Amino acid sequence: MFKKEIYINRRKRLMEKLGCGIVLFLGNGESPMNYPDNTYHFRQDSSFLYFFGLDFPGLAAVLDVESGDQVIFGDDVDINDIIWMGPQESLSVKASRVGVGEVWKSSALGAYIGEAIRKGRRIHFLPPYRAENKILLQELTGIAVARQPEYVSVDLVRAIVDLRSIKEACEIEEIEKACATGYKMHVKAMEMAKPGVWEQKIAGRIEGIAVAGGNMVSFPVILSQNGDTLHNHDHSQILKKGRLLMVDAGAESPLHYASDFTRTIPVGGKFSEKQREIYEIVLAANNKATELIRPGVTYLSVHLAVAEVIAAGLKDAGLMKGDVKEAVDAGAHALFFPHGLGHMLGLDVHDMEDLGQIYVGFDDEIRPVRQFGTGALRLGRRLQPGFVITNEPGIYFIPALIDKWRSEKLHKDFINYEKTETYKGFGGIRLEDDILVTPDGARIVGKRVPVNPDEVEAIVGSVME
Repeated sequence: MFKKEIYINRRKRLMEKLGCGIVLFLGNGESPMNYPDNTYHFRQDSSFLYFFGLDFPGLAAVLDVESGDQVIFGDDVDINDIIWMGPQESLSVKASRVGVGEVWKSSALGAYIGEAIRKGRRIHFLPPYRAENKILLQELTGIAVARQPEYVSVDLVRAIVDLRSIKEACEIEEIEKACATGYKMHVKAMEMAKPGVWEQKIAGRIEGIAVAGGNMVSFPVILSQNGDTLHNHDHSQILKKGRLLMVDAGAESPLHYASDFTRTIPVGGKFSEKQREIYEIVLAANNKATELIRPGVTYLSVHLAVAEVIAAGLKDAGLMKGDVKEAVDAGAHALFFPHGLGHMLGLDVHDMEDLGQIYVGFDDEIRPVRQFGTGALRLGRRLQPGFVITNEPGIYFIPALIDKWRSEKLHKDFINYEKTETYKGFGGIRLEDDILVTPDGARIVGKRVPVNPDEVEAIVGSVME
């Protein structure tokens, strides 16, 4: 964990933003795989980690905004636990390391919240995303699970988004660690991308690198020759020469900060002329985004500028036609680029998405665009120094989408459907970097994963398995 002053200051700033009420934080519990004692790898709630830093199950915490009281609820282990887990420090000792001096038993939480409700105190809580915490919240507050979204504290959500969006120096150091592990993962995937290799073998190898880096993958590995499926978690195929392998994967640092990279690799080590042409368009779009990212610009404007780079490249390739700006305004580019340019990155790979993307990626000034493709953009608001974001343009040839649009004669003035038909089976290309917004611009976080096509070709198959 970080120094206790970090957590003390975060809680202080949060309470200053709220002004009144009780803030309730529910940590995560163990999640059974198939019976209670066989659990998935534990992952603490990210907001609980941000404010309290304690990375083990069975905890809750409250902040009394008016009195300043701070309490962690949890239980010390007994002798039966010690037999299986070994000696454990007391919860009081652990809490003191994050600057909390008051520790109560878990069983006292209900009475604490009940008393606050009887006094008419406002209970601030975040949107619960785990079933057991939804049930616990119902027991504590009497709010039925189905109605809990109505009672989520928007004030608390906004305050936490304000705090967590700007990454402190210690957080950036952790993201750098996650990126260093992510670099190793992607280079290994390139080295293994040879004909005859099972996709699962590569996925398993790079997941092992994440674990060896100190924690776990930041999200389930996306790895497939069928890159036209944007989030393809099926790893069942055998690599074939001449196909493209898309790898979208990242790691968590020891303190759970995430990396998130994507590279697209020519199986066997050589892009075809057609593949390289599309790859170069995506790379130009990626580089353009990095060039444009700086404080004060909206990420929506960067997304649209990147869409124009993609549309112009596809026009040069004979896949699109007409005026590029008009095509992007109409949304015609989204046949090939049907997602947003990127998202926030931090303690979550899609940072704070559990709090509600409308609060994380948008604000009163910049609202989501209701248009296919751009409507999938998770981050549109003005950028600020300290934001860490992803930059992940792509071009995909999705047969079902091509068929649908062609049958509807959609954007026929901008799309060359005859030539587009010949790209069915191509797959997709996505290139993703992690970007820190600096006071005067932006920089790629960590060492950039090889992305120049000549460099990628040189790495593929360079190591014998």
